[in-house]
Amino acid sequence: MRRLRSGAVVGAEAEASAFAPGGAVVFMRIVCDFDGTISCQDTTDLVLERLARPAWRDLEDAWLANRISAAECMRGQVALIEASQDALDDLLDSVEIDPGFAEFVAWCEARDLPVSVVSDGVDDFILRILGRHGLQRVPVIANRLVHDAGRWGLEQPWSRHGCAAGSGVCKCKAATLPARALPGSPMVYVGDGRSDFCVAARADILFAKDALADYAAGRAQPFHPFETFHDVTRALAGMLGQPASLAGGV
Repeated sequence: MRRLRSGAVVGAEAEASAFAPGGAVVFMRIVCDFDGTISCQDTTDLVLERLARPAWRDLEDAWLANRISAAECMRGQVALIEASQDALDDLLDSVEIDPGFAEFVAWCEARDLPVSVVSDGVDDFILRILGRHGLQRVPVIANRLVHDAGRWGLEQPWSRHGCAAGSGVCKCKAATLPARALPGSPMVYVGDGRSDFCVAARADILFAKDALADYAAGRAQPFHPFETFHDVTRALAGMLGQPASLAGGV
């Protein structure tokens, strides 16, 4: 095993799970969180801070105190947004994404490794931001934004009764759904926060930063720390014996 600069211990077994006997690469699926992982800030918090009534903070406090579930909190907060579609779009267009994510997606596509987004955030927010960066092709599973009679609301088709995180999107279930996922294929998970805690335990290869890195380290779970998706690309390239740049070919 080797110790990384974060102090985490990464076991060889976490990497070996991506390979079959004899060293052949096994088909793997790559699942990424969005807010704080792909986006440089929490998009939902930004929208609430700028465009929602102040009572959204009361719901946040109730969730942090475990008085309501994460799913209840999100539904109540989104209902407090007071903005037109144009105002919402203008704000979302100010959100930047990780400087290495677009290149990471292209690198994975060149190797037929599907990348998907599984987020407990809001689908329209994510799709708007990805679309602005030419990444609208990336599949997204998230809470569903609805607008009816001048009011914003949230549907949660990916929720699951008994979800340990109590989230609107049960990431443990959703992470098994990406297109072309094969039974038993290794899962690479990339995340940063509290909504990733549960699903991270199911990852064969985990990339973590911020709160998720602290959580994994506290549980002695092997993980790769990262700062940008350039780090993720380099690490996966090393595991697969592949060049870390598109210029290097497939």
